[in-house]
Amino acid sequence: MIPVLVPMGIFDSLASFGSTLMQPLYWAVSGLLVLFHTLWAPLLGTDSGWTWTLSIVSLTVMIRVILIPLFVRQIRSSRNMQLLQPKVRELQKKYGHDREKLGQETMKLYRENNANPLASCLPLLLQMPIFFALFRVLDGAANGIARGYWMRIHESDLLPSLQKATIFGAQISDKFLPFTGRITSVQVVTVLLIVLMTVTMFITQLQLMRKNMPPDALTGPMAQQQKIMLYLFPLIFAIGGVNFPVGVLIYWLTTNLWTMGQQFYVIRRNPAPGTPAYDAWEARRKAKGKQLTVAAPAETSGRNGNGRAATAVEGAVATETADSSPRVIRQQPRRQTRSQRRS
Repeated sequence: MIPVLVPMGIFDSLASFGSTLMQPLYWAVSGLLVLFHTLWAPLLGTDSGWTWTLSIVSLTVMIRVILIPLFVRQIRSSRNMQLLQPKVRELQKKYGHDREKLGQETMKLYRENNANPLASCLPLLLQMPIFFALFRVLDGAANGIARGYWMRIHESDLLPSLQKATIFGAQISDKFLPFTGRITSVQVVTVLLIVLMTVTMFITQLQLMRKNMPPDALTGPMAQQQKIMLYLFPLIFAIGGVNFPVGVLIYWLTTNLWTMGQQFYVIRRNPAPGTPAYDAWEARRKAKGKQLTVAAPAETSGRNGNGRAATAVEGAVATETADSSPRVIRQQPRRQTRSQRRS
């Protein structure tokens, strides 16, 4: 009896400790959910499924806005790690026989180039507790359990509202399973959300590898691992999605769409040198420079883009923008009086 009870007691203690650590996140997630529900309810109705859907979307957007600095750091760190792979392979060829020396030189290379292998995982690790807290709050609501301080104090009115709120015929708290063999609106909505969630995740990873990675960085062990993850992660989440409530799937789809758009913006505005994205960025700059060169004489002599007469200053600015070479302005001689000329 004792050998069985001791592990169970340790497990219960760990579970209790984990639950205590999660309470602040439950408090924050439930508070934001109730806050956004209060803001959307006057427009769409207290018990409307769209009210709860927009509350979850608003909560997701707020979380992602807070995590923007970490996301940018993740993109830069991941890009730096990929760009250093050719040099890492050179070190492996040079010090492959000496593991200790190889490790020292590799860490030195990372330090000199401000690359951190763990930094690319940081935003994901920080999001996991938030996702788990949201999952627990919504999963608890699906089973009639109020988790989080703000859900508990509004348990009598908000918990039944969240449980029964529907979108496209499926309740926010419904899951794909159990499947009785008959396709209902719940299965249709959950499958659609799972497919969209999987596709957006795949496109996000593919966009990073195809657009913002040089050809040299797409070879080697690390690149092979990323290619495996490109297909493995969406597959794992697609299979696991059948156990998630509709509300959690809405959260996950929203965060994937945000990540895809945010990554597209970062890659377009700050591409890595030697990548297809960088070549496209340079082509856009050259095309923009040609347009300014053609438009400058018209603006100087006639009217500007707003339709009003262009001043000489605006014409000079347009010409200087189109042509980066500095203009030489000659100083005019000062006029002299008749007495000054005689002297």
